[in-house]
Amino acid sequence: MDSFLKIILISLCIAIFQPVFAQDDMAMVRGGTYIPLYGVDSTAVTIDDFSMDVYPVTNADYLEFVQEFPQWQKSKVKPLFADGSYLNAWESDLSYPNRFSADAPVTNVSWFAAKKYCECQGKRLPTIDEWEFAAMADEKTADARKKESYNQKILDWYEAPKTFNNEIGSTFKNYWGIYDLHGLVWEWTMDFNSVLISGESRKDVDKDSNLFCGSAAVGASDLMNYAAFMRYAFRGSMKANYSVKNLGFRCAKDIPKI
Repeated sequence: MDSFLKIILISLCIAIFQPVFAQDDMAMVRGGTYIPLYGVDSTAVTIDDFSMDVYPVTNADYLEFVQEFPQWQKSKVKPLFADGSYLNAWESDLSYPNRFSADAPVTNVSWFAAKKYCECQGKRLPTIDEWEFAAMADEKTADARKKESYNQKILDWYEAPKTFNNEIGSTFKNYWGIYDLHGLVWEWTMDFNSVLISGESRKDVDKDSNLFCGSAAVGASDLMNYAAFMRYAFRGSMKANYSVKNLGFRCAKDIPKI
């Protein structure tokens, strides 16, 4: 009996302290509190447990979606829901170029389209706080934001060209078992524009070449966290119908409370 109880206790400890995978290639992220980068008089935000896709949505995934829901094909989508850049590199409504890997993240997809895709999977887009909470993990630590190596890795990605052509799973698996939160594509969140920053818009460049501005870090809880600042600035520059060549998405899901 004692041995049996020990096995049960060990199993419970593993379940509590280790990240676990949910169904359908989703990983469970155990909630907690964190201090977001932005906000007036920033206070800790509480995150409930949730599940997040292990990988971003791929070209192959999205092709299946537009086959089933033709209203989201590039020639049929309404301008209200997607601008002229929507799937603009695809050869037709049901074909992406041979140079695109089926396992590369789909990009040039608007927020409206990403939101609808997730809803059709019985999921949703992650909130900013959920995304940031999951993405502050490195390979071994749930919160690696104070590690110089973690932030440098992200900044190195920002300088790397055309990583959105790489396949999913090409970056590190973090503490929660999630890949590609950094190093592949920017990602839509449900409330992407809920935090606005002030700064000077770069009106002299096209929409895909750095929509965000490099000034106005007032209000950041950590002024040295430039990597996070860039993400918030990028999000603040977007509109829901924008479709950008290095912007993809993944889905999340609530975990029912017992």
